Amino acid sequence: MPSLKDLKNRISSVKSTQKITKAKQMVAAAKLRRAEERAKEARPYTERMEAVLANLARSAEGNPNAPKLLAGTGKDETHLLIVATADKGLCGGFNASIVRLARERITKLQGEGKKVRILAVGRKGDDMLKRLYGEMIVWKKNFLDVKQVGFVEAHEIAGKVLEMFDAGEFDVATLFYGKFVNVVSQVPTAQKVIPAEAPEGVEAPDLKGAIYDYEPDENEILRALLPRYIGVQIFRALLENVASEQAASMTAMDNATRNAGEMIDKLTLQYNRARQAQITKELIEIISGAEAL
Repeated sequence: MPSLKDLKNRISSVKSTQKITKAKQMVAAAKLRRAEERAKEARPYTERMEAVLANLARSAEGNPNAPKLLAGTGKDETHLLIVATADKGLCGGFNASIVRLARERITKLQGEGKKVRILAVGRKGDDMLKRLYGEMIVWKKNFLDVKQVGFVEAHEIAGKVLEMFDAGEFDVATLFYGKFVNVVSQVPTAQKVIPAEAPEGVEAPDLKGAIYDYEPDENEILRALLPRYIGVQIFRALLENVASEQAASMTAMDNATRNAGEMIDKLTLQYNRARQAQITKELIEIISGAEAL
C-alpha cells in the first residue's frame, strides 16, 4: 500500500496534469471557432468548382485530346496516397483514424499487385506510416513552423504532386484527410484527385436547356482549371484537418480533465482512509502503552 507521502505527491501530480489539460481544452476551443469558420468559408468555392468541373468533364467525355489530368495515363499500376494529418498529438484518435484508412487502402492495393507511394503531409502521419511503409514515403511536409496553414502550403503540395505526375511517377492519386462535421464528429475521408473527378453526389449545374459555347474550348479551360482544382482540393483538406484537429483536441482534453478529476477524488478518498487508519493505529499504540504502565 502506498504511503501517505506517495499519495499526496500523486494527487499533486494529477492536479497539475488537470490544469494542463484544462488549459489545452480552452486553447483548442478558442482556435476551433476560427478554424471552423475558415473550413466552412472555403466549401462554397470548392463545391462550385466541383460543379464546373463536372459540367466541363461531361462535355469532354470521349475526347481523345482531353487533358491528361482528367483522362489519366490509361494505366492503374502506381498509386500515390497523399495522407494529410496533424503535426501534433493530444487530439484523440484523429490522426490514427486517417492513417488507419490509408493503411487499409495500402493493404488492398498491395493485394491487387499495385505499386504504392506515399506523400506524408503532417508529422504525425509520417511518424505512424514510416514504421511499416518507410520505403514508400517519397516526400513529406509538416507545418510546425507555420502559424496558420494557407493556400501557399497547399500550392506547394499540389506543385509536388503535379511534378510527380508529369514525370510519370504515378497513375492515380488519392487524398486522405479528416472531414469536419461538428465538434464530436470528424470523418476520415479518401478522395481521388488524379485523374480529377468530382466527388460522389456532386451534380453538374442545371443549365435549364441552355447551350454554351466555350471560348477557348473545353479542353483549354480544363488544362488551366485542373491544376487549380487539385490545389483547391488540397487546400480544402488542410482546412478541414485543422478544424477537425482542434475539435478532436478539445474533446480529448475535456475527457482527460474529467478523468483527472475522478482520479483526484479516488486518490483523495484513499489518502483520507490511509490517514485515518494511521491515526487510529497511533492511538491504539498510545492506549496500549498507557495500560501497560
